[in-house]
Amino acid sequence: MSEEPMTPVTVVVPHYGDPQPAVGLVKALQMQEGAGPLQLVVVDDCSPVPFPDSAGAAVVRRPVNGGFGSAVNSGAALAEHPLLLILNSDLEISPTFVADLLRAAAPWQPAVASPQVLGHNGVPQWVGRHFPAVRHQVIEWLTPLARWRHLPLLHEMVGHDTRCVDGAVVPVDWVMGAAMLLPTGEFRAVGGFDEEFFMNSEEVDLQRRLRDRGVPSVFIGTVAVTHEGGGSSDSTRRRQWLVDSRKLYAEKWGSPRTLRAGLAAATVVNLAVNTVRRLAGTPVRPMEVARTEWHLLQDSQLDGPTMDQAVR
Repeated sequence: MSEEPMTPVTVVVPHYGDPQPAVGLVKALQMQEGAGPLQLVVVDDCSPVPFPDSAGAAVVRRPVNGGFGSAVNSGAALAEHPLLLILNSDLEISPTFVADLLRAAAPWQPAVASPQVLGHNGVPQWVGRHFPAVRHQVIEWLTPLARWRHLPLLHEMVGHDTRCVDGAVVPVDWVMGAAMLLPTGEFRAVGGFDEEFFMNSEEVDLQRRLRDRGVPSVFIGTVAVTHEGGGSSDSTRRRQWLVDSRKLYAEKWGSPRTLRAGLAAATVVNLAVNTVRRLAGTPVRPMEVARTEWHLLQDSQLDGPTMDQAVR
């Protein structure tokens, strides 16, 4: 018996920065085996190094850099197929990746499905996650716990769903946005990504709105991709985007005041622990670290007491 034909897919790849990873990904998509029709759309998000015109891929050139969600929305507007596959530009995929993901996700559709995402060191990037809670973010902010974050308990405490291991296929609260397959119609029905999010948290916000429509999220651990991650921006900027996005998420789905108080308390704890470490001879600068953390909160408009008040 022959297999049923694959559902046609529109692939959207946002690009910013070095175009070579995106060029390589497009070539890999053009050579996919058994996937059926693929519409390829690359969105150049006003990159300082433009994505070159490429045969077989439509290129959307945005006049301003609006971030991940707005770039995907621009590409999804051109989607002609029932399924939408959103891929970070720095992914490495196998020759049968799309077909493998389509087959594995088919029993769950309509759903948001993500493969296992591995770093180049082979370490999973914790694709499946629990809906964000203030306790997750406070524990993540507590730097004294960093030495134990390889433990499953600590992963759960920062919001990672530790059931999501290689080979597992499980429904989860949400999946990270590096590689997401979902129905184009459902994406459009909820208005796509909220473009107020510049970077981070846009995918969980989208999946919460889809969940309200009965569309689940599923981790597909039988399929994997490799993800470089963070290649288009510096670490300080990425951390500020993360804090900003969590503040906006709290405004929509939680309590900004509770988040502000929790992170401020965690900063005070970090200061106290770092002071003890400094007295014990560890080369750490407690006040400098605390001021950096507080400036992140202030810049993200998680307003509260002044730095001097917070560390007295």
